[in-house]
Amino acid sequence: MPAPSPLAIATSSVERLLKEEKSYHQELAQQEAQVKALEDKIKARGAASEDGNDEFMLKQQQTAVEQTRAVFAPLRERIATAVTKLEEQIATSEESNTNAADLETAKAVLARARAA
Repeated sequence: MPAPSPLAIATSSVERLLKEEKSYHQELAQQEAQVKALEDKIKARGAASEDGNDEFMLKQQQTAVEQTRAVFAPLRERIATAVTKLEEQIATSEESNTNAADLETAKAVLARARAA
C-alpha cells in the first residue's frame, strides 16, 4: 500500500482536529450540566449538607469546566494552521492534477472547517 499523499495527510489532520473540537464541546456541555445539577442540589437543600462534600464537588466541577474552556483557544489556532496547510495542499494538488477523489474530499473537509 502506498504512503498517503500530503493532501490526504492534511485532510485527515483537519478532520481529526474538527472531531476533537466537537468532542470538547460535548464534554463542556456535560460538565456544565453537572455543575447546574450540583448547584440546584445545594440550593434545594440549603445550608444543611450531609457531609459538606457537595460544595467541594461543585468547586471541582467548576474547575473542570474552566480547564475545558481553556482548551478551545489553542485548539482553534491548531485548526487554523491545519486549514492553511490544507489550502496549500489543495492548491498544489490542483496544479498537478492529483487524485480527483482525494481533492474532492479535501475540499469538503475545508468547507466544513471554514463553517465551524
